[in-house]
Amino acid sequence: MSGRLVRWVCTAAVAGLLLAPGPAGAVPEPGPGGEKSVAGLLTDLQTLYQEAEEATETYNATEEKLKKRRAEAESLAEKLAAARGSLHGSRLAAGRLAREQYQGRSEIGPYVRLLLARDPQHALDQGRVLLRAAKEQEATVDRLVGDEKKADGLATTARAALDQQLQLAADQKKERDAVRKRLKGVEELLASLTSDQLTAVSRLEGAGVADAQRSFMASGALSSVRRAPSKAGRAALAYAVRQIGKPYVWGAEGPGAFDCSGLTSQAWAHAGRVIPRTSQEQWATLRRVPLSRLRPGDLVVYFPGATHVAMYLGDGMVVQAPRPGARVKVSPIAANPLLGAVRPDPGAGSMRGYRAPKLPRGARSGGDAGYGSAGAPGS
Repeated sequence: MSGRLVRWVCTAAVAGLLLAPGPAGAVPEPGPGGEKSVAGLLTDLQTLYQEAEEATETYNATEEKLKKRRAEAESLAEKLAAARGSLHGSRLAAGRLAREQYQGRSEIGPYVRLLLARDPQHALDQGRVLLRAAKEQEATVDRLVGDEKKADGLATTARAALDQQLQLAADQKKERDAVRKRLKGVEELLASLTSDQLTAVSRLEGAGVADAQRSFMASGALSSVRRAPSKAGRAALAYAVRQIGKPYVWGAEGPGAFDCSGLTSQAWAHAGRVIPRTSQEQWATLRRVPLSRLRPGDLVVYFPGATHVAMYLGDGMVVQAPRPGARVKVSPIAANPLLGAVRPDPGAGSMRGYRAPKLPRGARSGGDAGYGSAGAPGS
């Protein structure tokens, strides 16, 4: 990590720790030079964060496709090598057959002579030998033709897979550069703020999260019934809780750092269920559940583009990797605009005797908003 980025992460982390809402008078007004208001600065910061999140999830999706293409290319290379080995054997057999016929050692010549013999029974017996030999020769030729077609087809497929792999690698580089560009925008904006502005922006963001959480909990969207997770859900949640305090790093999926979907996908993988890597694919492919039926271990997805995800802890709280400069933590469920929830193991029943995992000290410290309210749905 570059020195400038380290300084930015430290600045962002400090800003995230100053979230306690202050009195209205604590928020500075625009300066005499027409500087942006704190609300305007917060909007700019949230927009940059959300753009970085979207770029990160796009990068993650391409990374997963690239992994699959690499595995496919390796498998095709193995199959092609085997096909070429079989083709080599078929060509040797066909060459041997051609030499035997050229040298007159094939069964065909003697059979024709036997047909002219005076002993019909002997000729008939030899005919059966000929038929068997002819079938063997035909099978040799068929194997040669089939092996050639198979090898040609595999070679074509392998070339196409390699082309796709190269294209995905090029796309991944562009997406990586896009993430870095957006994160640089965040870094530059944070670096341009004074200490008072950082404090005011953090307070305003924190106050917004607190207001959103109060409104959400008062709406009755969550059931008052406490539900227990499945056994796998408990294991996934326990894994996520153990990661509290580890830094957010875009594109990371552990063990030392995570981004939002890296945390949720790895948590469920450690619980024995492989789910998609990105928040968009988690939203698109996993079974959706109403918020009123949330149980610990379910995944809560945010923003219209499903670009942020967290794991439900219970009692209106989630475990998440919020954003660059922050660490894995426990946050209010309404810290970001909700899109919905999904369940990785919809067929599994709730376990009995569930006890919520014990949270480490400082589990709720730091910024809660993953990517702010920029682009939030109208509802």
